[in-house]
Amino acid sequence: MNAERPEEVVDEAPEEEQSPAAEEQAREKGNEQPADEVGEEVVDPEAALAAAEAKASESWDRYLRAAAELENVRKRAERDVEKAHKFALERFGKELLAVRDTLEMGLAAADENATVESLLEGKNATLKLLASIMQQFGIEQLDPAGEPFDPELHEAISVQPSDDVEPGSVVTVVQKGYTLNGRLLRPAMVIVAADQAG
Repeated sequence: MNAERPEEVVDEAPEEEQSPAAEEQAREKGNEQPADEVGEEVVDPEAALAAAEAKASESWDRYLRAAAELENVRKRAERDVEKAHKFALERFGKELLAVRDTLEMGLAAADENATVESLLEGKNATLKLLASIMQQFGIEQLDPAGEPFDPELHEAISVQPSDDVEPGSVVTVVQKGYTLNGRLLRPAMVIVAADQAG
């Protein structure tokens, strides 16, 4: 039993002893004081509130300016789209005026004892001018005579037997079709060759 007592004393001793660093920390904890007692600057709540209100006011002003600018951009875009719709055909219209002028000159010439040949020549020149303007603006003619029938581009108005073209091909174009930059404006109205039953 006497041998066990020294061990107990040895075990208790380290618990009571503290390292110099631990002692320093304990001292610091005991010496801690509230910030206003240590001498640090105390923040005035009214000044903090005034600063926060000024910052909020500045942020609100920025928001209002950004919202007004966004509204101006939206209105400008609406005006631009409206003008684009309204005047999209302006250039095309100007080019068509040349066709009208040519037709009017042809009619005026017909009143002055024009010959059939000169009238035909004027009509052909006007047609070439119109075709050139249409091509310039991406309007292409569909004239599918002899081609296979395409329901995407052609509208069949009737079917008839034919020895000239393959069955399912266009025999006659009743009315030519047109595309605008690859998009169908009007399908070609056609007569299609019927399948011949043997």
